[in-house]
Amino acid sequence: MSVTSTEPVQESAANNSPEEEAVTPSEGTDAVNASIADEDLSIPEDVPTADDPSSRASKKDLDGAGFSLDEFASLLSKYDYNFKPGDIVNGTVFALESKGAMIDIGAKTAAFMPLQEVSINRVEGLSDVLLPGEIREFFIMSEENEDGQLSLSIRRIEYQRAWERVRQLQKEDATIYSEVFATNRGGALVRVEGLRGFIPGSHISTRKPKEELVADFLPLKFLEVDEERNRLVLSHRRALVERKMNRLEVGEVVIGTVRGIKPYGAFIDIGGVSGLLHISEISHEHIETPHSVLNVNDQMKVMIIDLDAERGRISLSTKALEPEPGDMLTDPQKVFDKAEEMAARYKQMLLEQAEEGEDPIGEGMMV
Repeated sequence: MSVTSTEPVQESAANNSPEEEAVTPSEGTDAVNASIADEDLSIPEDVPTADDPSSRASKKDLDGAGFSLDEFASLLSKYDYNFKPGDIVNGTVFALESKGAMIDIGAKTAAFMPLQEVSINRVEGLSDVLLPGEIREFFIMSEENEDGQLSLSIRRIEYQRAWERVRQLQKEDATIYSEVFATNRGGALVRVEGLRGFIPGSHISTRKPKEELVADFLPLKFLEVDEERNRLVLSHRRALVERKMNRLEVGEVVIGTVRGIKPYGAFIDIGGVSGLLHISEISHEHIETPHSVLNVNDQMKVMIIDLDAERGRISLSTKALEPEPGDMLTDPQKVFDKAEEMAARYKQMLLEQAEEGEDPIGEGMMV
């Protein structure tokens, strides 16, 4: 290489302006490529390619992971909800429609609750009971339909809990108050905890005609609680008798009015409750029929000889008040005049027999 061939190049470079000294794009690219060429970018032989089967993890490789494939499947199954009829689940109300409500319970499809299933009580509309966004419990009534939708109910939950509450009230022998909403030939109808209850006519103790009891609140005791047969039977008479019994005692003389006469005895009204004066308790003398001695609306003195709170019965006697056997047949006024005196003797007899452990019933009642 001669000197003359290189000198012009050096001189030309010395005379270039700053702009001319900048590297052009082609020159920069060539420099980078030259740098990369100097490096070894070949793939190591021990690295498998994407289509190499050895690059895929085997089941054996997963054995050392945090959980197995079976455990993973089990974990996923916990989020696969299996809803069954009879289940009670939490749900969120998200739409109120004219015929029912749409409820989100976490199923694949929104569940539906018909209007008639919203409450055990009669309601005018869904908004009386539900609010959009409200979270509460729902009872699953049926399997999914062809659209994968479940049918829900609130009424079923209220129904179950109402029977539980009623059974508890019966167990406690509680007195409840309920409004009569209808009457029929057999008695009166009320609602207890939302359940329909029946009061037989024989267990209604009031001077009002049955038809006039509608809208009246009556004290009631339970006679029968049978969920399987859907029977809830109550007694107004028992409640009144119990309340009256709290102020009465055996051996007490009370004034009553004859309200009804049957072949087996007479029903005597004593302050709003009815007591039975059995034919065998009218007199020591034999009586063919109570009609021969008593008349309806007669006022008379009677003595209480038994208080049966469980059956709501008050047993009465005039026989125990007779100064002499048969006075009720020959001189009933004499019986009434000496009633308190004879009752005091009767109480003393009961006390003495109780101390001796004897039964005061039967012949011991003759004083």
